[in-house]
Amino acid sequence: MSNIHSSFAASPPAGLSYDEEVLASRQPDYPVHPLILNRWSPRSYASIPVSDEVLFTVLEAARWAPSGGNQQPWRFYVARTKEEHEVFQSFIRPRNQLWTRKAPVLLLIASEKFRDNGEPLNTHAFDAGAAWATLALQARLLGLSTRAVGGFDQELARKTLQVPDSIALHAVIALGYRGRLDELDPSFHEQEKPNGRRPIADSLLPIAPPDGNRQ
Repeated sequence: MSNIHSSFAASPPAGLSYDEEVLASRQPDYPVHPLILNRWSPRSYASIPVSDEVLFTVLEAARWAPSGGNQQPWRFYVARTKEEHEVFQSFIRPRNQLWTRKAPVLLLIASEKFRDNGEPLNTHAFDAGAAWATLALQARLLGLSTRAVGGFDQELARKTLQVPDSIALHAVIALGYRGRLDELDPSFHEQEKPNGRRPIADSLLPIAPPDGNRQ
């Protein structure tokens, strides 16, 4: 594996390239597609509207995410109008309001906790995560930015939106075209750049041998 690492490091597939901005803080060890590496989570959004066609293309991508038993448990609350945005801002944490107010679209990703037959769906959150990842990549492909926000009051969101108990709430997602740095609150400027990632080895867990083979 070390030989593969050294020969492929930071080399995208032929004919494709990583953004210079991204390479300043991200160095892939293997040749992942630039769409994956170039996707990151800005906070600065331009006031350019997101058309119906673009929005529903992004949601269409999420529709085709994989899910356990094809249950497709993901659900979305979508805020586009001024009134809908104010509803969302009522449960988003104050610091996140500083930048989410400028995003033209806000989504709250949720998931149905039960199967169609009423049995618990243990993979509902996992599947919603797959939908979020697919949505984010499709948005990047269309030239949009996304950022997921965990900083919101779930109880207040549930009450405000009248969310049934069968639905789990996960994250608010800002969606829109990237804005200029000088349009972002100065307190976020140093953070407005792609983050790196830990080595693959740090995410690999050992498999314990059978009891009879333990030393």
